[in-house]
Amino acid sequence: MIDSAVHDLLYGFSVALEPHNLMWCFVGVLVGNMVGVLPGMGPLATISILLPLTFGMKAVPAILMLAGILYGGQYGGAICSILLNLPCHPPHAVTCLDGFPMTKKGRGGVALGVTVLASFVGASWGITEMIFLSPLLVKAALQFGPAEVCSLMLLGLLAGSTLARGSPIKGVCMTVLGLFLGSIGTDLETGSERYTFGMTELDDGVELIALALGLFGIAEFMSSVNQVAPINTAYTNVRLRDMRPSLADLKRAFFPMWRGTLCGSLCSLIPGTGPTIASFVAYAAEKKVSKTPELFGTGLLEGVVCPEAATHSSIQGDFIPTMSLGIPGDAVMALLLGALMIQGIVPGPQLISQHADIFWGLVASFWIGNIILVVLNVPLIGIWVKMLAIPYKFLYPSAMFFVCIGVYAANNDFFQVGEVVVLGMLGYILLRLDFHPAPVVLGFVLGPRFEENFRRAMLIARGNIGVFVERPISAFFIALCVILLGTQLYVRLRGTKKRKTPADEIGGVTGGGTPQLAPQRVPATPAE
Repeated sequence: MIDSAVHDLLYGFSVALEPHNLMWCFVGVLVGNMVGVLPGMGPLATISILLPLTFGMKAVPAILMLAGILYGGQYGGAICSILLNLPCHPPHAVTCLDGFPMTKKGRGGVALGVTVLASFVGASWGITEMIFLSPLLVKAALQFGPAEVCSLMLLGLLAGSTLARGSPIKGVCMTVLGLFLGSIGTDLETGSERYTFGMTELDDGVELIALALGLFGIAEFMSSVNQVAPINTAYTNVRLRDMRPSLADLKRAFFPMWRGTLCGSLCSLIPGTGPTIASFVAYAAEKKVSKTPELFGTGLLEGVVCPEAATHSSIQGDFIPTMSLGIPGDAVMALLLGALMIQGIVPGPQLISQHADIFWGLVASFWIGNIILVVLNVPLIGIWVKMLAIPYKFLYPSAMFFVCIGVYAANNDFFQVGEVVVLGMLGYILLRLDFHPAPVVLGFVLGPRFEENFRRAMLIARGNIGVFVERPISAFFIALCVILLGTQLYVRLRGTKKRKTPADEIGGVTGGGTPQLAPQRVPATPAE
């Protein structure tokens, strides 16, 4: 098995090191690193904007560039969190807790240095995991029939919605909205039109590019365009020699780095968790095992290294179910899945055997891209920070221009530009109502495949719905769905029981004992 993996990996390097593939990998990590420091311009929005560019590209360089944007953006996001206390992306919010205090102590360079090391270690572990686990998953997935695939997709939809940011109920609503949008168009089996409202332009359904650009391009821009507060760059003068950690720093960071890496890799195996949950779980776990938990939040090196390692380990691990099973773990992975489908490639168990150049070229490009990022991050940190001085009033109109050009160039169709505008307004309204639209993409991408496999399973079983629990693998995934829903329900009910009583709201509870009522002020009498 090891010999086969080494042989396949060498083949992947031969693909990734081809000049044009290497060039697009470099472009991806460079763009990703650049947008990583800009609030609102994360990997999701950037991949959405650049997705039309992949139409004229071959499949291998296209997926290498988009993947480079993804993990390159995570490298850039750590810079703002540590130097500016500005979490440009959700996974780096926890890094601010100890990263910025380290910067104020004059150790921002050390924090950046160990972050680059921890990111590389976490990513390397995730890549190694992908090399050995993906072929095993493929062998197991070959035993899957329509019922098993349908149950697995149901688990991915539930996990992606209930584990998303914010309320689980809102996440489920967004997933259902994605399922509805995915059902618009012509039914593949009956040929009848569904929810097109007489518009022939919708016969082929809503375009993935229009959905992505609307929900994560225009909506994010509309939400951020009013941010005019200046950014404090007083602590951003970091020199190259400031980033070299001492031997004592490396010793202190060693075990937290590996604990974060393992935590992120475990989280990546659960569909729908993503790097945000992985970073917070890793930080909480590290605080539990620390001998000085009270020092977390005051500029502790462990509080920076552990979540960053978990973030990058989780990102690379998320590619395992996406590429080998065709089940995206989050919205970004769903976009990458859609990019492959645009190229006429269906991710799943057959991807490794039928498109080995894509899979193993992608794996090899991860190593190359992470090495490029380590080299890029050191000399370009000053430039990335200065980019934050660009006013939003100049940054976002230019981005909107490229959004319109990109969506029109896809099919030379103004109707899709209108789709982007409508979906952008819908996404903005959802954001204002605290409905995060990320699960919409998950439901949109998986919905048609879920429906197709459900129909196929029903035809094979002659309408017997019990087929989903009669087959062992399918029953296992259905059981996981029930456990997931039960856990969410239990957490919600437990949280309801722990709500404060009226007495608690007046005086609070001290030390877990009896409620301490606040002293009541007696109205003053005329004599007073």
